[in-house]
Amino acid sequence: MQQLFTCLLLFGLSVTTVSLQAQNSGNGTFASAASSLMESQTTQSAPLPSAPSTSEGRSASVSGAVLDVSGAAMSGAEVTLTEIGNSQQRSTSTGPDGNFTFSGLPSGSYRIVATASNFQKVTSAQFTLTQNQRYQASNIVLSVVTTSTEVVVRPTEVIAAQQMKAEEKQRLLGVIPDFYTSYIWDAAPLDTKQKFSLAFRDTFDPATFVGVSIGAGFQQATDAFSGYGQGAQGYGKRWGALFANGRTSDILSRAVFPSLFHQDPRYFYQGTGSTWSRTKHAVGYAFVARSDSGHLMPNYSYFLGDLCSGAISNAYYPSSNRGASLVFTNAAIGLAGRAGQDLVREFVSKRLTTHVPGNGKPAVSSGNP
Repeated sequence: MQQLFTCLLLFGLSVTTVSLQAQNSGNGTFASAASSLMESQTTQSAPLPSAPSTSEGRSASVSGAVLDVSGAAMSGAEVTLTEIGNSQQRSTSTGPDGNFTFSGLPSGSYRIVATASNFQKVTSAQFTLTQNQRYQASNIVLSVVTTSTEVVVRPTEVIAAQQMKAEEKQRLLGVIPDFYTSYIWDAAPLDTKQKFSLAFRDTFDPATFVGVSIGAGFQQATDAFSGYGQGAQGYGKRWGALFANGRTSDILSRAVFPSLFHQDPRYFYQGTGSTWSRTKHAVGYAFVARSDSGHLMPNYSYFLGDLCSGAISNAYYPSSNRGASLVFTNAAIGLAGRAGQDLVREFVSKRLTTHVPGNGKPAVSSGNP
């Protein structure tokens, strides 16, 4: 039965074909349309070619090594591969042998950047990858970063002015001036203008007037310089003499003569070493001074300042107290008082002084004593 059906179907197709051929002679358009329809059906039934896989388009690779200037491998350097155009980046770190590899890359143009801590960044020249290419980059050599130190050179007088300004804030118990103690061992020398400025700033400080008033009262109580008498008039004379004696001594020994002999009128706190070493330093500073160039020299300024101040005092002390004995007595008292004051500066003042900017002489120093 099935064979009979197949024979009939083939017979029908043959008849149809003969009929179409007969019609072709009179109707070319219909034959062409039928032919196109059959070709279309044949094309639609043909399988489509498969698209290339993504992995086939990412088949290139880049390898290289990062070295230092000595040629040694740089382990742990960061290497970044940038694709030019779309700015896509891939990063990796070099291995113990300094090598790095990027794989699965599409074709295109690339650039390599290598960096490491304390080394200068290096960027390679641009290069192009093609499909399936195994690109070997040239060795990347990193150089150590060169550090530049900026040194600001300031004039000596500018440094001295800043240090002097800090010294003018130093006060014992927050009240009594301690301007002439330098807690900075290698402080810049003062110029003439600064020596006079500091002398006037110290000698006319309000605390000075309080000290003179107390001193005059003590002289009144002990009837020192009895030629002045007692009462308000005697106290006033003692106050004036004591004030004038202190001011002339300060100006002469801390400004005039230090400028002439190029000496620094300040006491330089040592703060380190044995007690005996510090004691010698303190007492000795009544007789020696630091020159503006940093060397020790006899303290002409204090000695001559006290002598001249004593000589001037003959103009206002009672006649019974005048003469050479007054001059040398005042000078001796001045030197002794200065030695005692320096001992206090060395062992006591720092703990009681506000706004101390330094700690004296370094424990190990090759500087001046």
